[in-house]
Amino acid sequence: MSLKNNPILKSSKIRVGLTIGDPSGIGPAITLKALKILKAKADITVIGNSFVLAKAARLLKTNFSGAKLISLNNIQEKKFTFGKLNSENGRAALQYLDLALDLLKKNKIDCLVTCPISKEAINLAGAKFSGHTEYLSKKTGNNNLVMMLLNDKLKFSLLTRHIALGKVCTKLTRGIIEENISATIRGLRSLFLIKQPRIVVCGVNPHASDNGVIGTEELNVIIPALKILRKKIKGATIAGPLSADTAIARAVGGDYDCVIAAYHDQALIPLKLTGFKSGVNLTLGLSFVRTSPLHGTAFDIAAKPDLADCSSLVSAIKLAIQCTSNPKKA
Repeated sequence: MSLKNNPILKSSKIRVGLTIGDPSGIGPAITLKALKILKAKADITVIGNSFVLAKAARLLKTNFSGAKLISLNNIQEKKFTFGKLNSENGRAALQYLDLALDLLKKNKIDCLVTCPISKEAINLAGAKFSGHTEYLSKKTGNNNLVMMLLNDKLKFSLLTRHIALGKVCTKLTRGIIEENISATIRGLRSLFLIKQPRIVVCGVNPHASDNGVIGTEELNVIIPALKILRKKIKGATIAGPLSADTAIARAVGGDYDCVIAAYHDQALIPLKLTGFKSGVNLTLGLSFVRTSPLHGTAFDIAAKPDLADCSSLVSAIKLAIQCTSNPKKA
């Protein structure tokens, strides 16, 4: 199979930049599979390594088609294997991302979709970041990015992201809550065209603390922040804090457009239970749309690409196109 660097051509379609993530993970395989499904429905530029994609294509008995390719020469071909965690692959994943950011800056692409990276691999490469969101925050100089996780049934915005559970309460401040909910409402309005968003905030403690019986974060931090937001933001419903199970159940039932989760697994568990395949990670607060699949590198199956499911990546690409198109309709 021959893979060549192709020029980025002008098109009336939304131009999607797609990074393959950690080259040793399932990113190359799900990229190839997603391109087969989307075919000519999108103008996609894949940013990765031609050798890695060709190797994945041979294992899948397919070829690279349906997109343009920008290939970087940043992998030692003789030593490369799928499913291997190392610093070289972590460094390569960040180089793909850096190139994509440069293409965005030069208006060569309109939005960005990122396949999974390994937090361990990029740290081995010397980049002390806990994930894409934190890296994008540093590269763009924006410290107020919000991670929105969603599927066909639910939307969540996270008050805290990849931190130890023991540190969650120390990171919950009124300022963070106000910034997060404000960004979430702006995103729902501009990216999803929801004019009057309905937000519900989860308590961090069981039963949202039962009025201070089980913890004080709700009384001292969350409730005061919500009072300020209700005065500042017009045309939006901001409910809570409610017990997380109640808030999420009511959101599934259609009472709310988005749930504000206090910590990572408060959102990820219900998302993966209600619709793992349609799950997407969307970054709010950037000057461009960025999405990614709702799963990791899956090193354990990377050498068996037939096992890799591209559904979440397909959803991420479709959402990136939709969210890039919607502000133009508003």
